Amino acid sequence: MAAIWALDVLWLKPRREASAIASGEAAQEPALVEFSRSFLPIVIVVLLIRSFAYEPFRIPSSSMMPTLRVGDFIFVSKFSYGLRLPVLNTKVLSTGEPERGDVAVFRLPSDPGTNYIKRVVGLPGDVVSMRNKQLWINGEPVPSALLGETVEIECGGFWFDAQVGVETLGDHSHQVYLSEQRDRPSPFLDRPVPPGQYLVMGDNRDCSRDGRIIGYIPESSMVGRAVRIWMNWDAESKRPLWHRIGDPIR
Repeated sequence: MAAIWALDVLWLKPRREASAIASGEAAQEPALVEFSRSFLPIVIVVLLIRSFAYEPFRIPSSSMMPTLRVGDFIFVSKFSYGLRLPVLNTKVLSTGEPERGDVAVFRLPSDPGTNYIKRVVGLPGDVVSMRNKQLWINGEPVPSALLGETVEIECGGFWFDAQVGVETLGDHSHQVYLSEQRDRPSPFLDRPVPPGQYLVMGDNRDCSRDGRIIGYIPESSMVGRAVRIWMNWDAESKRPLWHRIGDPIR
């Protein structure tokens, strides 16, 4: 739309007006140019909102179940972690930092074109451990409890049973899925999280490619904090799950 409007201003409009003067008739603006000029401000506002305020994302995997499901469409607050220039990704205004328990969207350090969503479990300087499915931070167990429920979940083409638990990280209480598999070893656990970086995990603890595999996430890779589900489309039933629409993400 901007290209059409600019082309008209720089080239087509002068020729159209010159032709109108020569013929003695009023110059008529083409419908396409009028449409582009009318909607250009709307497009600019949408781009500004997506760049600096809220951006929609779709959940493509089960790594954050049960908090987020495949088919959830979410809003991510981009200003929660600072305002950045589009493309350049340069922070121009600091508005906050990731907090323990946040559900955050970030660019994969090894592939910046790929976005991941996980929960922040370790802040800079934290020592994060996993012991018998229990998350520990700085030598203290994270408050958690099993709910006595078992669900069957799919992971990588395999099905297994997982227990449903509830965990509290900072001000965030959320459910997690825990299987009977052994805790996976990781070179990124049991050592301090480096300055300016974060450790993230999925709520579906045994079916998540998270910080235990991909490593620490630099602050510069953080996109924003997931805040609300605005739409859902369930692939199995081929219909929206209406009860999820509008839910806050905790």
